[in-house]
Amino acid sequence: MHALLELDCIPSGMELFPAANETQWDLIKRVIDDCDYYLLILGGRYGSIGPEGISYTEMEYNYALSVGKPTIAFLHKSPGKIESDRCEQLEEGRRKLKAFREIVETKLCKHWVSADELGSVVSRSLVQLIKREPEIGWVRANELADRDATVELLKLRRQVDELKKELATARTSAPKGTENLAQGEDNHLIQYTFRTKSRYSYLDDSTNWEDSFQASWNDIFSCISPLMIHEASNPQIESTLGSFSKERNIDQLREDGRIRNQIGNVGLLDFKIKPDNFQTIIVQMRALGLITKSEKTRSVKDTETYWTLTPYGDNIMTRLRAIRRDHKEESEVDIKKENDDAI
Repeated sequence: MHALLELDCIPSGMELFPAANETQWDLIKRVIDDCDYYLLILGGRYGSIGPEGISYTEMEYNYALSVGKPTIAFLHKSPGKIESDRCEQLEEGRRKLKAFREIVETKLCKHWVSADELGSVVSRSLVQLIKREPEIGWVRANELADRDATVELLKLRRQVDELKKELATARTSAPKGTENLAQGEDNHLIQYTFRTKSRYSYLDDSTNWEDSFQASWNDIFSCISPLMIHEASNPQIESTLGSFSKERNIDQLREDGRIRNQIGNVGLLDFKIKPDNFQTIIVQMRALGLITKSEKTRSVKDTETYWTLTPYGDNIMTRLRAIRRDHKEESEVDIKKENDDAI
C-alpha cells in the first residue's frame, strides 16, 4: 500500500470495502472496472472459495484479464518457506493454489520474498507498466473543466472535424471560384527566347531569337510539378520551363529556314521563358490552388522565393504523371484469361 501511495496511486483492495447492499462479486467487478490497473499478490493462501468452486482471488484475476485490464502479478518466490499458519492447511487448497500459480506464471509476473522486496518490486514494475500502457487516471474535482470550458472544448472539436473535412476535400477538389479560370486542356501561349551559334565558328557570331508556342495548362503543370514535391525556387522552375520550350520546338526550329540561312549549321542554346510569361504561369497555378509559397525556414541571406505543391496539386500531379496500363496489353491479358478458362 505504501509503495502504491508513493506513486500517487489509489489502492482499491477488496479488504478496504465494507459490506454493501449488493453481492460481493458484483462489488468486486465494479471496483475492477473503475480501476486503471489490476495487481495480483500471491503468497501461501489460495483464498476464500466462491460459488463456482474457485477462490475470489482467481475469479478477480480472470475477470480483470477478460475485460482487458492491464494486469501484473507478484508471486512469492519460495512459497514452501512461508510460515505454516500463513499457508493452506488442506491438500485441496494447496493443489488449487499450485494450479493457480502455474496459470499466473504464463502471464506477466514478478517474484518476491520479503515485504520490503515486495514494495520495491511493485514500485519498479508499476512504473514500467504505466509507461507501457498509460491509462486515464483520476483528477481532483476542482481540476475538472467547468461548464464554459467544456462547451468551448466541444466547439473546438467541431471546428477540428470541419477543418479535417475541408482538408480532405482540398486534396481532391479545386478551390471555389476557379471554374472560370483557364486550366486543364485549355491552351496558353508561351513566349520564349533562345540563342543560335555556328558550330564551326570560333567567333562570337551568336544571334538572339524570340518565338512562341501553345501548350495546355496540364502539360505545363506536368512539366514543373515534380520539382515542387518538396519545394523549388523561381530560377529552378524557370530553367525547367526553358527546357520544356526547347523540347517542344527543337525539331521545328532546326528546320526553320530563317535560322539555317543566316548562319548555316547552327547550335540552339539558352532557351528561356520570358519573365512576364513566367509570372503569369506562377500566378495561374497559384490561383488554381495547385501551388503555394513554401513556409520552410531558411537563412536571412536566402531571399529567393520557393514554391511547393498543395495537397490538391499533389493529387493532380499524380494523375497527370502516373503511368497508365496499356489498354492493348490489358485486353490481351483478358483474352488470355478467357482462353485459359475455356481450356
